[in-house]
Amino acid sequence: MKNAQGASAARLVDAIVKGIQEVKGKEIVHLDLRGVPNTVCDHFVICHGDSVTQVGAIHDSVEKFTKDLVGETPWHTEGQRNAEWVLMDYVDVVVHIFHRDKRGHYALEDLWGDAARKTYENVA
Repeated sequence: MKNAQGASAARLVDAIVKGIQEVKGKEIVHLDLRGVPNTVCDHFVICHGDSVTQVGAIHDSVEKFTKDLVGETPWHTEGQRNAEWVLMDYVDVVVHIFHRDKRGHYALEDLWGDAARKTYENVA
């Protein structure tokens, strides 16, 4: 499936994950929501950072990698000011970048427990 600007969702997810890994984002999870009824998009990519600074760096890195690798920019972004939960909306793929303290509180992975899940290693 292609998003509004043409990149395949798989290529976009790969670019997002590389952007997160570049700045050592933690516990990266891709939820494939295509098999779950009544979802707002096809894919979630979820991660967290240990500080407000790292959350901001993850956002910036994801934005750079998606633009450089697949020519995509987010359709909409929210939460950059307080950097507790930054949401980057690429239409078919939505990125959730949490501050460590907030990730457990919202527990998106548990809310979407029916989705196919893939986890990624943090690279050194």
